[in-house]
Amino acid sequence: MVTVTLYTRAGCHLCDDAKAVLDAVRVDHPFALDVVDIDGDPALVALYTTEVPVIAVDGRKAFKYRLTAEALVARLARGAA
Repeated sequence: MVTVTLYTRAGCHLCDDAKAVLDAVRVDHPFALDVVDIDGDPALVALYTTEVPVIAVDGRKAFKYRLTAEALVARLARGAA
């Protein structure tokens, strides 16, 4: 199963939007979802502080800032191939 990781932080409206897209897509295209608050890890803050949300698919950065359902479905299909 594909694992999608959402790097997020509190108060990030784009993060909330990305999470909503992830939840909607998971209904028809199942994947494991790991939500990581970057503020809990200084290394992640240094890496992603101005980029959240960042979405990784199977450990590889796939999206940042904005996410559409169509783009995510296409990326998931490539990962399964």
